[in-house]
Amino acid sequence: MEQAGTGLQSKYSQLINAAKTSGVTNLQVREQANVLYIDGEAPNGQVKDSLWNTYNSIDPDFRSGDLIMNIDVSANAAGSTARVSTDSSNLNIRKGPGTDQPIVGKAAHNSTVTVVSQTSDQWWLVRTNNGEEGYAYAQYLTVE
Repeated sequence: MEQAGTGLQSKYSQLINAAKTSGVTNLQVREQANVLYIDGEAPNGQVKDSLWNTYNSIDPDFRSGDLIMNIDVSANAAGSTARVSTDSSNLNIRKGPGTDQPIVGKAAHNSTVTVVSQTSDQWWLVRTNNGEEGYAYAQYLTVE
């Protein structure tokens, strides 16, 4: 085991093991500047959702700021279509399920997105036509 990453890798061992056992491919775990990076590709939206739930159970509300999870869902995963039903503005797409998560993209008013997973009543995992993937507030999505 690497000496450099033992602290954060131990803290997040449950998350790393969950990624390994849930079928995440191209899994890469590295530590840089006291931040642990977990990268890979999930087979479906439910796997990505469960990884975020595990992350939240270890670090409630993602407050520590010592982990960056870059897990995307395979582009081949099935999904339904939803229309962005904001009043007039773009819909923010966020890295994780929460308004405190960084914005990774936007979906235009009245455009369509692919719903990869209906994570919760509030947050859905979506992918734009440009391939941007993240969580959007479900209130502004209407399934077609």
